[in-house]
Amino acid sequence: MRLPLEFIGSMETYLGDEMGSFLAALDSEPVVSIRLNPVKTNPDTKLLVPTEPVPWSRWGYYLGERIPFTFDPLLHAGMYYVQEASSMFVEHVVRELLTEPVVCLDLCAAPGGKSLALLSALPSGSLLVANEVVRQRANVLAETITKQGHPYVMVTNNSTADFGRLSHTFDLVLVDAPCSGEGMFRKDEVAVAEWSQDNVRRCAERQKNILNDVWPALKPGGFLLYSTCTFNVIENERVVLELAHTTGARFLQVETEVEWGIAPSFDERTPGYRFFPHRARGEGFSLFILQKPGGEQQFTKEQQPGREVLERNPRKKDNKRQSCFLKEQSALSPFLRDPDAFRFLQWGGRVFALPIEHAETMADLGERLKVVTMGLDVGEEKRGDVVPSHALALSRELNPGVFPRFSVTYLQAIAYLRKEAIVLSSAPRGILLLKYEGEPIGFAKNVGNRANNLYPAAWRIRSGYPPEDVPRVIDIRT
Repeated sequence: MRLPLEFIGSMETYLGDEMGSFLAALDSEPVVSIRLNPVKTNPDTKLLVPTEPVPWSRWGYYLGERIPFTFDPLLHAGMYYVQEASSMFVEHVVRELLTEPVVCLDLCAAPGGKSLALLSALPSGSLLVANEVVRQRANVLAETITKQGHPYVMVTNNSTADFGRLSHTFDLVLVDAPCSGEGMFRKDEVAVAEWSQDNVRRCAERQKNILNDVWPALKPGGFLLYSTCTFNVIENERVVLELAHTTGARFLQVETEVEWGIAPSFDERTPGYRFFPHRARGEGFSLFILQKPGGEQQFTKEQQPGREVLERNPRKKDNKRQSCFLKEQSALSPFLRDPDAFRFLQWGGRVFALPIEHAETMADLGERLKVVTMGLDVGEEKRGDVVPSHALALSRELNPGVFPRFSVTYLQAIAYLRKEAIVLSSAPRGILLLKYEGEPIGFAKNVGNRANNLYPAAWRIRSGYPPEDVPRVIDIRT
């Protein structure tokens, strides 16, 4: 790999004698790692490929080699997610910081790996708002979240300035800031080609603006996690040091193990965590923890974190709701295992089930933000017919007795995931829940001589070159 000379010179200043090992690591093969979905798996789930646990994650595993994940139906079913190991450190930090339910914002969330890390670590009953400013990437984020099958989430498509107007709303904010991408050099040749000192400085200014935008949305005493996938101090230590000076925020630290290989900050004034590929098994990553002045965070189960948004940001009288809670149970209510645990919201022609403890907060945020999806998208009513959503098919909240289940072969599953026509001649007519190795992969409507494929077109497998061998990562067969 041909690296920019300016980059090499700047890193040599900080790494010194470690520079040779660092450059050798950047010239080696990237590490492959996955995250199991705690909603759909458990620590005893059997892995069918050689793996080692990621030490700072309860759900992360290193794989010995990259496999054709795209052609594993269980990936599309949300059983696991391919995620870079260093970024899983977010999970460890959140577990160390929080013990009671909170309202959390993942500000720059696409494609969604760190949102999944947050969901696996946030205390039960917490609400996550996962945001992405670019609409196309927000759709990818929504796909990632939907496959997870976690109802305590809403996905939004807003600018960072939009969140600044939500005063004192979030207990925890993660800003995984857009950066120059030095930490991805061995995985991304484009990042190498586009690197320059000017781009580093532009990224730093953008990062400062993002932090200044979102800071008002953090509650007093709340926590800000600032991370990048870059090495330089301009986009890391200097950015958070300036924020601390202007806001009075203090830096926090969590316990780590020496054998993890995590390096300290380059500046003792800004304690933080740095991942270098020659020290820790993963790509480049930096993370800093700051706490907003105003007292320690203390929550009880009786509190409803995030509810302040309703009082501090009153809706304008002429702002009509785009959504409304259904006064009576929806025709889609029987689709859920426990409908009493949710409130049903009619929004954009669809029905969403919102966890009852956060329903008002989610609906209120929905009036102030551009929502892509929230809670559990249950489905819609079309010309008197009830049509379930794909999100419902992938959710553990689905009532198992509502739809007939039909097991498909590997080839049938791949055809379905390609949005191709499929024939299910031995299946009953009507809407079916298709299962591969016992795990739901989506709905189809069997009309006899063929089955209407209800898989989301935007999610379809586009590659036309399946592997010779069936890719197998985890075993869920009983």
